[in-house]
Amino acid sequence: MEQIDTVIIGAGAVGLAVARALSMEGQDCLVLEREARIGQGISSRNSEVIHAGIYYEKGSVKGRLCVSGKSKLYAFCEKFGVGFRRCGKIIVATSSDDLAELEGIQQKAAGNGVSDLAYLSGRDIQNLEPELSAVGGLLSPSTGIVSAHEYMLALQGEVETHGGVVSLLSEVTQIAPEKGAYRVTVRIGDQREVFQFLASRIVNAAGLGATKVAARMVGLSDDRVPEMYFCRGNYFSMAGQNPFRHLIYPVPPKSGAGLGIHATIDLGNQVKFGPDVEYIDSERYDVNSSRLQTYYEAIRQYFPGLEEGSLAPSYAGIRPKLQGPGDPPRDFLIQDESAAGLPGIINLFGVESPGLTASLAIAEEVVERYRV
Repeated sequence: MEQIDTVIIGAGAVGLAVARALSMEGQDCLVLEREARIGQGISSRNSEVIHAGIYYEKGSVKGRLCVSGKSKLYAFCEKFGVGFRRCGKIIVATSSDDLAELEGIQQKAAGNGVSDLAYLSGRDIQNLEPELSAVGGLLSPSTGIVSAHEYMLALQGEVETHGGVVSLLSEVTQIAPEKGAYRVTVRIGDQREVFQFLASRIVNAAGLGATKVAARMVGLSDDRVPEMYFCRGNYFSMAGQNPFRHLIYPVPPKSGAGLGIHATIDLGNQVKFGPDVEYIDSERYDVNSSRLQTYYEAIRQYFPGLEEGSLAPSYAGIRPKLQGPGDPPRDFLIQDESAAGLPGIINLFGVESPGLTASLAIAEEVVERYRV
């Protein structure tokens, strides 16, 4: 039976970044992706924001890897010609209660090593963004936007340049210990036939499917596989000219499940609003248009000039959350053999936002854990 060094399951931004890092270390890498194209899940259905590392708890894996990944991602984009822009973002306070929250946000950011936030008065905001209504805010100059598709294509190119292979329409159906390695069983497309090979190491970067993949690992106890919740975020695009130069975020709601309905800009200078927080019971990407009125109400808190009828359904993404409705925020879970009890296996659970920003840092973390 053929044997390779490392299998990476999932060809999203994180899986491809991990495959690139390991192949650059000289590992013989095979990336298995069940879809017909790379990045069809979380990686292609998000805000495409390069996050600064503002909101996460001090000492969290999210905060550490977001800040580290941000600088790595900007450098990667510059080196490989990936489309991006450091447009910055403004966190706006629309009331005195929100104003009081800004100090806490700034302290959290400082705890993560983000020291470039600047306080803005209401007048400052009016000068920067005349369409906004706010009593104060914070400017994050290191926040930006990126073409996720171009980024993943560049990662795939790097993987293949360093000898790795990306296999599409390849679904892992079982992983079982055998001869000091793992027998990996893979189904290709809709075929009934499967093929098998041995792998010394396995990285589960399957995103929304990470817990399903983990459940197919023979020898991994059920209590090592966390419960995952599907949390849909709906996006609505705005007709007409983009009124903003920066990304616009409200002060996050206290629930902790999301950052509030914010305005993001793509590289074509089109504006969209979202995502909201909607827990669902299955993987569905239809936009819930019944939430449209809620969007108008939330957006007009900081953008009162939003015209009726100017919003239209755009797309939806799903976060692989480890926190259920009403639960406190959960960190990334990078489960290596010390936790899983399976040598050479690393499971990546709950890699939602800021996973795109942190992807290169997550890859570096995986490499370091294999070195230990």
